Amino acid sequence: MNAEIYDQTCNKLGEGPLWHPEREELFWFDIENRFLYRRDGEILDKWHFDEPVSAAGWIDQETLFVATATSLSTFDISSGKSDPVAPVEQDNPLTRSNDGRADPFGGFWIGTMGIGHEVAAGGIYRYYRGEVRQLFTDITVPNAICFSPDGNFAWFADSMRQQIMRQRLDTKDGWPLGDPEIFIDLTGKKFGPDGAVVDAAGNLWNACWGGYSVACYSPEGDLIETLSLPTALITCPAFGGPDLSTLFVSSAWVDLSDEKRAEQPAAGQTFAFEGAGVGQAEHQVIL
Repeated sequence: MNAEIYDQTCNKLGEGPLWHPEREELFWFDIENRFLYRRDGEILDKWHFDEPVSAAGWIDQETLFVATATSLSTFDISSGKSDPVAPVEQDNPLTRSNDGRADPFGGFWIGTMGIGHEVAAGGIYRYYRGEVRQLFTDITVPNAICFSPDGNFAWFADSMRQQIMRQRLDTKDGWPLGDPEIFIDLTGKKFGPDGAVVDAAGNLWNACWGGYSVACYSPEGDLIETLSLPTALITCPAFGGPDLSTLFVSSAWVDLSDEKRAEQPAAGQTFAFEGAGVGQAEHQVIL
């Protein structure tokens, strides 16, 4: 299966693709340049923020739930107006948000990390009906936040540890039960786990930072297939399209040398694999 270029914008650190199921439009971020992008057919829109932005969920047809460096905020798509809902490490100027995704219970998980990739400077939090609670501490680069179709499990990763963890959830309200366990161990590989999404069959699709690919794993953790991409720094996949069968993939050039960028002219662009699988519709965030 070959990757198509969905959008040629070369994001310094493309992240957080979100297919809005009601609008049928793709949103994504450039964290380093502080942009939120939206593409509808051939029309590309962008909004600039005063601080880094990294991930989003959807509240309704006109409103996103956006993770900034210091808060979780509502974002009105029509007006471009943003209003904070809850602070996240607002008193720590050395951290920012990174990977995040809405869960099946109306909540939203968001990871934080040191702006300079300081070891164990971040954590993973959950917003749920007005409450923000820290779930995991001592995280260096939080990634791979995603959820099983039945709501029984969440996954997450600290990319620096090269492991994807699986966490059992309380099916009544989505809070973690017990301790996480190792689901995928990539220790010693030349790439690390970045963003991830779970499809309708329960397969986990993981972006391989440094690996020129997205890897698909079965619900048991077995490697099913690998989709190749023309650039190394792959950041996050998301299913979308009218029938949720297109896998959109964001990428970055932030850590590439000038020589490597010349060798990888597609670095930072957003890609699409038609007919990759069938995804889940992104869950709605309930304030």
